[in-house]
Amino acid sequence: MLTAPTIPMQSPSTYCARAARGQRCSVVVLAWGLAVLSAGCADGAAFAVVEHERPSASVTDDSGEPTQAAEELSALTRFELPPGFPPPRIPATNPLTDAKIELGRHLFYDTRLSGNGEQSCASCHEQAKAFADGQALPTGSTGEVHHTNSLHLVNAVYQGTLTWANPLLTSLETQIFVPIFGEEPVELGAAPFRIEIIDRLAADAYYQAAFPAAFPERETPLDWDAVAMALASFVRSLISGNSAFDRFVYQGEAQALSASAKRGMDLFFSEEFECHHCHGGFNFTEASVHANTPFEAMRFNNTGLYNIDGEGGYPLTARGLIEFTGAPSDMGRFRAPSLRNVAVTAPYMHDGSVETLGEVIDIYAAGGRVITDGPHAGDGRLNPFKSGFVVGFALNERQRGDLLAFLESLTDEAFLSNPRFANPWSAGEDGATAAETLTRAPQ
Repeated sequence: MLTAPTIPMQSPSTYCARAARGQRCSVVVLAWGLAVLSAGCADGAAFAVVEHERPSASVTDDSGEPTQAAEELSALTRFELPPGFPPPRIPATNPLTDAKIELGRHLFYDTRLSGNGEQSCASCHEQAKAFADGQALPTGSTGEVHHTNSLHLVNAVYQGTLTWANPLLTSLETQIFVPIFGEEPVELGAAPFRIEIIDRLAADAYYQAAFPAAFPERETPLDWDAVAMALASFVRSLISGNSAFDRFVYQGEAQALSASAKRGMDLFFSEEFECHHCHGGFNFTEASVHANTPFEAMRFNNTGLYNIDGEGGYPLTARGLIEFTGAPSDMGRFRAPSLRNVAVTAPYMHDGSVETLGEVIDIYAAGGRVITDGPHAGDGRLNPFKSGFVVGFALNERQRGDLLAFLESLTDEAFLSNPRFANPWSAGEDGATAAETLTRAPQ
């Protein structure tokens, strides 16, 4: 476990007030989040965590020449990482390039990636909803309803794990094959059509030009590995960091946050409300990693959402980390998603069973959820596996409104409408038209 720096335990807005005077405060706020997180790690009941040592990323080799890692970080400057954001991890086997990102964007919105041609990745990940879908549970291309809510893709490049509870999926290149080929449940349903789908893409004029441009080193530029690498590159480019909160904390705009949002920020980072223990750091989740992270941390929490049998039981359709570890104490443990753009990603929780942010606040204030009747009836407040940070707190209506105002301040409107992330297939556009655009683009 990392030892956090010793800092005065004052509210973050005390430090953020420095922004109004033109002083840097982002490092202090991040240190605050790390300090309180580290302090809470002594509570073994708080969350499940697996850590692996990771060597520090080098920038030059012994001769002083740039390494692949340095070249990757240099390339990232084209994406203008937001102030206060660390460089993300980029695998050396799939360095980011503009060509791959643009190819990935076309694939992300292309329904030909599904077996029956009915859905694309964007069917469950809409830009206006921060690349979530607004549904409690998504429906796959064959009509099968899934068991977990569609996670948003905001800042996925910084996520240590990529699903609600699978600790094994840590690579986007690997995870992307799950919705494409997975059969329990069926999402894009491509498994029976592997060859046919590649043939569909190969017949398209845009892809005939785009795949070789993106993968000039590959003998076979269009295959499933290239599809996954291009999609992963596009998803890595979905970086959001220009919310009102960011402008206040990292960019020195003293008026970016309302008075209500500032009060809500104090509540969010307080020891009384405990929110920051699971949703701290620059990405508002404890599960973040970046190029300088010295270890792998996969954190999963039980928030007292269910207690069906009085012994901590969760619905059989989605039981959390226990499905992978078999450990009884991992029942109901799920990854804490990033709260960036959280106001547009309703409904909430791993199964989409909570409709509004206000309801989420009420559940945490109560220390868990009570379901009085039906098959899932039980008192989540008494769940024996519940996180030690979900203890409940008292709040009045003004405080509730302030906390909501702060959460809403995490919305990045520019990200939600950025044309770089939008559907590139214009109405009526065919591959030949897109290919003409590609060949005319400056190199």
